[in-house]
Amino acid sequence: MNDIRQQQMDSPQVIVIGSGVGGGTVALQLARAGMRVLLLERGKALPDEPEPSDAEAVFVQNRYRTQEQWQDETGRRYRPGQYYYLGGHTKFYGTAMFRFRESDFAETQHEEAVSPAWPVSYAELESFYTQAEQIFGVRGAAGTDPTEPWRQADYAHAPVPHAPLIGRMAERLAGAGLHPFHMPAAVDYGPGGACTLCGTCDAFACRFGAKGDAETRLIRQLQAMPNVEIRTGVEVRRLLHDAQGRHITAVEVLRDGVLQHIEAPQVVLSAGAVNSALILLRSATDRCPDGLANRSGVVGRYLMNHHLTGLMGVLPFEINATPFPKTLSVNDFYGGISGDPMARGNIQMLGNIRGPMIRAAYPATPKPLANWLGRHSVDWLVMSEDPPLASNRVRLMPDGTPEVTWHPADLSAHDRFVRHVRRLLRRIGFPLVLRHSFGIEAPSHQCGTVRMGDDPATSAVNALCRAHDHPNLHVVDAGCFPSSAAVNPALTIAAQGLRVGAHLARSLGTSAAA
Repeated sequence: MNDIRQQQMDSPQVIVIGSGVGGGTVALQLARAGMRVLLLERGKALPDEPEPSDAEAVFVQNRYRTQEQWQDETGRRYRPGQYYYLGGHTKFYGTAMFRFRESDFAETQHEEAVSPAWPVSYAELESFYTQAEQIFGVRGAAGTDPTEPWRQADYAHAPVPHAPLIGRMAERLAGAGLHPFHMPAAVDYGPGGACTLCGTCDAFACRFGAKGDAETRLIRQLQAMPNVEIRTGVEVRRLLHDAQGRHITAVEVLRDGVLQHIEAPQVVLSAGAVNSALILLRSATDRCPDGLANRSGVVGRYLMNHHLTGLMGVLPFEINATPFPKTLSVNDFYGGISGDPMARGNIQMLGNIRGPMIRAAYPATPKPLANWLGRHSVDWLVMSEDPPLASNRVRLMPDGTPEVTWHPADLSAHDRFVRHVRRLLRRIGFPLVLRHSFGIEAPSHQCGTVRMGDDPATSAVNALCRAHDHPNLHVVDAGCFPSSAAVNPALTIAAQGLRVGAHLARSLGTSAAA
């Protein structure tokens, strides 16, 4: 094993940048095919300590958030909600694993913009969706979501059952004529499962290995493979190309304060939509003055992040002790509310909002009031598609600071949808419904900055995520998404990663044989 690992270290066939859902799925496909894979992750493994389950540490102290600074177009600087650890952002995600609807892959007209058609169809991704659900241990119930796309196989695991309070919410929604369904969730719950229903899942890291995150479900498999090496604490700065500006020849990394170059015949960039774009832009040369993969000028543009509004339904005379509330979702309004087809999207549960989370967002809130609201609320997430605009972008300032500009379209339509959902929640028993909007400072659903398409003049990568300008570079994360749909992106990233990884394994294997 040591000889194989040394051979791989000296001459990897593929460098994969990023250990999240995109990079992890590609690496797994390549490793299974016998390729020598070097996976680079800028973060390290999350420490095994109690604080990932402590709302005060996670939200008030921001113990796990990156220390780096971004800025908006006014020059205001802030610490973004970025988490750099082995497993990527999924260490802190809420386990939601939705398939995109079939209609999400077609051109979609919005109130103020158009989402273009994908160069990939649902049918091409369907088998990879199934594989991804199996890898991540997704639990769900097929046939209960009225907008669910066709599928050749049921979920391998039954859904996480509703807690009593959430079950009552489902009954009341059904009584209002809707079709609530069990949210597909990647969590190891049930007989013999690792989930202890500890109550800190969504927006927290799991200390028990029960969350279906990229580290638990992908990286641990890779760590056991002799043809894979994983290096943590390695920040990729730039990609280097040959004299013609076509082939990527090396990756420039910063590790322990020292710049190094690592060579490989193939490079897969999966650093997340914002950071993948920044790496490509930072790699600009005389041959590629606008950055790599950017002949079209789209790299860094078309940033999307979903319209996300949290609704806190307050129950003054009842305490919500539900440990895992993310079992319920509603898609009846995915095609619009009655009489207003542009006011549309998905409704799902948030994890329990706790007092420190409220004080982190609203510091002036008295601690007793924040804690009371946390105990007496049922918390919902209202999500609408964020259509792509070229003006929404990430770019590098002269001092190297990332600048993020995000002024999303369709805010009025989303607001009408939120107001409709607030009225619905009042109808099913919440006398008070508070709202909070999530902005780009928490880019948990970031996508679109390295968009894929068939035309090199309007896209950066093709349908298999290969850069139009560089035949040995693939960009595999949500940056390749031409549109954002209105459900969580993780499962679609995984499905596309498995698809690209399978293609790369076949093509590289054929090349090696030749």
